[in-house]
Amino acid sequence: MTTADISKMSTKERLATMERLWEAICSEGKEPASPAWHGAVLAGRKRRLASPDARFLTLDQIRERLR
Repeated sequence: MTTADISKMSTKERLATMERLWEAICSEGKEPASPAWHGAVLAGRKRRLASPDARFLTLDQIRERLR
């Protein structure tokens, strides 16, 4: 299947195809390996969380920022 073929599909057909693909991946019984850069990103986030300068926002504050 090409990108052109996918572009011709309706949104409903694309979503159904994605669901079938996801089910096929999940039924393999093994987790795909995470890329090496994921570890670096998570380590950086952990360091920032441990920092005394870490700030946390409430859900309401985040919603307000997005308005």
